Formats: sequence, C-alpha cells, structure tokens
Amino acid sequence: MEYTIKGDTMPYVEITLQQGESIKCEGGAMSWMSPNLKMDTKGGGIGKMFSKAITGEALFHNTYTCESGTGMIAISSSFPGKILALEIGPGKEMICQKSAFLASTPGVERTVYFQKKLGAGFFGGEGFIMQKLSGTGIAFVEIDGSVESKTLASGQSIIIDTGYLAMMDATCSMDIKAVGGIKNTLLGGEGLFNTVVTGPGNIYLQSMPFSKLAALFTVPKA
Repeated sequence: MEYTIKGDTMPYVEITLQQGESIKCEGGAMSWMSPNLKMDTKGGGIGKMFSKAITGEALFHNTYTCESGTGMIAISSSFPGKILALEIGPGKEMICQKSAFLASTPGVERTVYFQKKLGAGFFGGEGFIMQKLSGTGIAFVEIDGSVESKTLASGQSIIIDTGYLAMMDATCSMDIKAVGGIKNTLLGGEGLFNTVVTGPGNIYLQSMPFSKLAALFTVPKA
C-alpha cells in the first residue's frame, strides 16, 4: 500500500492498493475510487456495534479490497484541517478524540477508551469516552484546523483549553484542573476547567475544534 495526502484546508488521502490489499473506513468516507475495488460492509458484532454507538461512530464500516492489478481510492476529511498518517503497533497505541478516525489498514483495531478519572471525562473537554487505536498498521486521522505536536517528558505536563486535544500517546495521562478564582471563572471566558495532559509521550493539538466553531453559529433560543 502507498498513499499521498493532498489538498490544503480540505485535505484527502489518495491510497494505492495492490491486488489483495484492503483499506477500511467509515461509511460515506470514500470520495472516488477505481472500478477494480470491491466494497464490503461490516458491523463487527453486537459488542463492537454497541461500542460504536456510545462513541458516536457509524454502526457499520466499509472495507475496500483491490481485486486485480493496482487500485486507487480517495478518502476525504469531513472538516477543514489536516490528515495525519499514524504507524500503529505494540508500544505505539494512540488515544484519539472520537471524531478523529478516518481510515486504516485492516490490522488496526479501534476500541472504546474510558477516562479513568471521572473528572477528566466529564469536564476535560474530550468527553468521558474516547477511542484507542491499537494493533498493527497505518491509521489515517483528521485534525480540526492546524495541528501542533509536542513531546512531553516523564512527569512533564501541559494545560490545554477544552477541546484542543486531538490525540495523545497511550503512555500519556489526562486530568482536569479548575481555572480558579471567581473572577477568572465568571469573566475569563475559559470555562470552569482546563485539561491537563502529563507525559511521557507525544500529544497532538488542534487549532479549531469543531465544537468551538459550531458554538459560534449556535443561535440562542428565544
């Protein structure tokens, strides 16, 4: 398998498959493909379908397999931002926001990742439930807006405003921290809590979370 990430503010990844190779993605993610690719829709069993339901994923995913020669498929992001290709393997598992997954090779597994600390789940901005990417292969994920990656040493922390954490290595941990001070809380515009991520590991920050953009266009009810 070979791939090229193209585009600017609305990127897409164009993937070249040889005979017998496959790629799996969410339903509706395929933008265009060559006619020698065959689509197979799967749900993954009751347990996996339940986990998809509570993470907000589509209940079914599509696997595209090249039946002969060389095939091509393009998969587009759903929001202006960036597409990243991640190498997943033992010791290289990733924890992602539930909207990050775009596509992957068949050996990559997605499972529900529950925040161990209830406070981080309810107030940390990423939700109580995230996704864990494990197994072996390449995963394509989408980031809202521009992306900034940082490497945290063991015990090193960073404070992040709600929603700006896109993903992190599974070796990192996440907690919350109160903004502090009545004036800061009521007038600072940062809400009640911030997210605190502690290393060791890599983190990926996004410059324009979809939730922030959606809030700008929310019309208050009369």
